[in-house]
Amino acid sequence: MDESTPVLTVSELNSTAAKILEHSFPLLWVSGEISNLTKAASGHWYFTLKDNNAQVRSVMFRGKAQSVGFIPKDGDKVEVRAVVTLYTARGEFQLNVEAMRHAGLGSLYEAFLRLKAKLGDEGLFDEERKRNLPVFARTIGIVTSPQAAALRDILTTLSRRAPHVNVILYPTPVQGEDAAGKIASAVTLASVRAECDVLLICRGGGSIEDLWSFNEEVVARAIATCSIPTISGVGHETDFTIADFAADVRAPTPTGAAEMASRAHQDWMDNLETLADDLRMAMERLLRNAFQNTDLLARRLISPSSYIEREKIRLQSLAAKLTHTNDTILASSHYRLNHLGTRLKAQLPDTRHYRSLLETGLHKMKTGIDTQLKQRKQEISSLAQQLELLSTKRTLERGYAIITNRNGQIVRSPSQLPVRKPLSVQLAEGSAQISIETVQPELE
Repeated sequence: MDESTPVLTVSELNSTAAKILEHSFPLLWVSGEISNLTKAASGHWYFTLKDNNAQVRSVMFRGKAQSVGFIPKDGDKVEVRAVVTLYTARGEFQLNVEAMRHAGLGSLYEAFLRLKAKLGDEGLFDEERKRNLPVFARTIGIVTSPQAAALRDILTTLSRRAPHVNVILYPTPVQGEDAAGKIASAVTLASVRAECDVLLICRGGGSIEDLWSFNEEVVARAIATCSIPTISGVGHETDFTIADFAADVRAPTPTGAAEMASRAHQDWMDNLETLADDLRMAMERLLRNAFQNTDLLARRLISPSSYIEREKIRLQSLAAKLTHTNDTILASSHYRLNHLGTRLKAQLPDTRHYRSLLETGLHKMKTGIDTQLKQRKQEISSLAQQLELLSTKRTLERGYAIITNRNGQIVRSPSQLPVRKPLSVQLAEGSAQISIETVQPELE
């Protein structure tokens, strides 16, 4: 035994072997049949991958298993993308699986990716090309097979949510030979007729082969050039087709497509009720504002007594101004006359003519002043008559009365009326003494 040769532990040996395997094999695809599948509570999958001549243990951890679009079972022929490694605890050769697909689907998936990239580069899937769905669709078109279960699901959903909607079926096979061309023709026919508000392109779930008609370029281009907003509802929620990317909106299922295309009747009724509530609240708000404005204007109104008092003061001011103006005019006239008389006496002219003119002018002046005074007196008299009409006496003559308490204070509100105590009532002619039995504070 060579003393220089190191002695490895089993753990060291297995770790070294694992590293050699992982670095020797690239990430690769391996095909085989699943057997002895175990789904642990942790979410990890443990199984054996075999063919006619060999088998290998395999593991797919939870994070990777969740991305698989189907649930595998014993006997499934699959293709896995895996790292070749060694389970060091047992020294067992195994595959660490990162992806899984049904056997034989690799070429289809690659074709799917190539077409998706091609049409994407052309801008066929750009969000700027997508159109919004109509808010209220009156007519809904459906491109699918008349025998498809998806059609029954769509019609049931529309009947429940929107029984008022018209439905037009554009029948077409959804799988089989030349199904893609027929689907594209149905979409084009619906676009040319333009008799729908929105178009549903649908079919139920299935394998990738069953759904492959919706991955054809002719279908994608027909959907992209359709003049009607489109909804793609193909397969289950986990299924994605080229038609989904070309359509304006993708629905997870045909039923989901029907729900997207139609707004529930109850939703419209709820919206109407909300609008009615908003309208009622707005009207109530307007009425409240009107009531408040009315009260505000009422408080600004001037009472008749205040108006009369204000006009009386105004008349007195006008009369004082008129008297002052007349006195000023007379004083000025007398001054001028005296001044002219002095000048005449100094000149010793024959003043008889000028005296006559002065007397005539003075007469005219006095006549004008008298006329003005008469007019002002008539105005004052008219205003006095108006004041007389609004006087307390005239008010009493119209049937009103003034109530005073024993202190001579005027009673203005029911709260000031003493019960069973003497009160004086002044009428237009005479007065009376009364006593109040009850007081009603407000009018009924």
